[in-house]
This record gives sequence, C-alpha cells and structure tokens, in this order.
Amino acid sequence: MKRKTTLFFYAALAASILILVVFTLNQLSAAAILIGSLNPYAGKLFLLFSASILLFFIYRGIRLFSLQKRVVLPEQDNSKEMEAFVVHLTSRLPVHPMHPDLSRKDKDQRWVRTNHKFLEVDAFNTTRQIATKNFFVGAFAQNTSYGTTTSLLNIFKVVWKIYALHNREQHLREFIFLVRSVYAYLPLSDFKKEDIPAHIKPIIQSSFSNTLSTLLPAGNLLSPFFFSLFMAGSTNTYLTCLAGIVATHHCQIMTEEDKKDIIHQSMFEASFMLKEIVRECNPILSVTISQAVKKAGLESLDTIPGPSTGSGMAQDIVSHLASSLKHILKENG
Repeated sequence: MKRKTTLFFYAALAASILILVVFTLNQLSAAAILIGSLNPYAGKLFLLFSASILLFFIYRGIRLFSLQKRVVLPEQDNSKEMEAFVVHLTSRLPVHPMHPDLSRKDKDQRWVRTNHKFLEVDAFNTTRQIATKNFFVGAFAQNTSYGTTTSLLNIFKVVWKIYALHNREQHLREFIFLVRSVYAYLPLSDFKKEDIPAHIKPIIQSSFSNTLSTLLPAGNLLSPFFFSLFMAGSTNTYLTCLAGIVATHHCQIMTEEDKKDIIHQSMFEASFMLKEIVRECNPILSVTISQAVKKAGLESLDTIPGPSTGSGMAQDIVSHLASSLKHILKENG
C-alpha cells in the first residue's frame, strides 16, 4: 500500500509539473508573438528575459532544497574520520566574534569545540528569551487556538535561530530534518509512559517551589486559579527550553557518543533553565493577577448602591461593608 501511494504521489507530481511547464511556455510564446508584432527584436528580448528569470528561479529552488554533502560522523574524538569531519564543519561553521583565535587558518578539533561553546551561550540566551515569552503565552492563552499557534511558532523560531547561528548557509531540507530530530526528543512525540515522570518532574518542582499563599491577597482562595496559570506557563516554557537545547546539541554533534547523550544532557539543562525563567516570571505573574483581582473587586463593589432613605438594615450593612472593602483594597494597592 505504501509503495502504491508513493508511486501515485510521484506520478501526480510529474503530471502537475508537466502541465505547468506546457501552460507557461504556451503563455510566454503567445506574449512573445504579440510583442514581436510591434517590434521583432522586442519579442526575442522578452523570451530571453523570461528564460533568464525561469533559470534563476530553478537555480534558487535547487539551492533552497538541496542538501549539503554529508560526512561520516566519527564514533569517538580520536577516530580517523575526525580530521575530515572537522574540515567539513569549519567550512560551514560561522566564527564567533569572541573566539580567541579568530585569524587561525589551520582549525582543529579544539578550535571547533571552543567556537561551539561561544555559540552555545548565544543559542541558550535566544532560547531563554523566547521561552520567557512562551511562559506568559501559556499562562494567559492556555487551551486556546491563539495560544497553541503562538507557542508552536515560537518553538519553530527558536529552532530556526539556532540553526542559522550554526550555519553560514541555510537549506530548507536540512532545517526540516533538524525540526524532525528535535520533535523526536520532545515528550509525547513517541509516547512512552516510563519517560513521562522524567519530563514532568522539573515542571512540578518549579511549581511547588513557590509559596502561592504569600504571593496574592486571599491566597488560599486564588491559589488554585494561579496554580493553573502557573502550570500552563511552566509546561510551555519547558517544551521551548527543551526544543532549543536539543537543537543546539544537534547542531554541535561531533561524535556518535555526543549523539547518544543528547536527551539526558538536554533534559538536565532544560530543567535548570526552567527554574531560572520561573524565578524571573513568577513575581510578574503574581503581581499581574493580584492587580487584576483588585481591579475586578473594586469594579464589582462600585455596582453596589449606597444607603438611601427607606432602605432596610441589610442594605445598609452591605453598603457599609462594600465601602470598607474598597478602602482596604485601595490602601493595599
């Protein structure tokens, strides 16, 4: 079934390309005849100009979808393939401006790893910046199509920026392969229930490391609501951190041993980055919720009518209580 579907897809693609080529040539020929009726040379120039544009389009398309020549990944640092791999890597790897040996011509494995360390700092800073944005997207737009789409686009943005940071020339197919590799390491991409506790642990730790009752007025009542926002933001942040860190390590793979250690190293670094982001975002989230609650409370209290002639004792008590609460909220604001 798979083979038949693949053959049908390629046949449909070939037929579509053939129809498109025939239609394009027919239209260009008709346009050239029309222009040539005004001036014989104008028709020829039009065909030459059109052919140039089409050839440039085909060339750029090939460049965009082409893959760089792959070099065998060494098993260890002292493998015989390492020298050829380093030469290939240095031909594509941008040189970080903070590298101590910027002008060095004969770049070896040590030079590459030093350059990787500087690029890693930039990649982690980019990941942290976008993951912080995704914290608030997850907290305030959880379970909405806008929040899901924005979070996903931000994760793609992280992976793209890290890919561009490690490659002088970018190729679409290569980027797609990187995205697939990153996705394969994210939780639930290939569901294994025994792996879930390891991923959920840093999110829970970050959540329970905060004393919720001290962050907001009437904390015991608002804690469930705040905790829901906090968990959504932390989950969003963790996925973004993990995607960025996995992408960084994938771009810096130099041996088969490095490839095997990616997930464990990335999970550890993602949990550490998550705690830092939570420590930074938690006060902002709590103050925002606190101010929103106070504002909503004041607006609700404003709707309660004041005491008037003929009103009962119950109405007078409610009005007096509302006035007192408004005064307390304004003083604590």
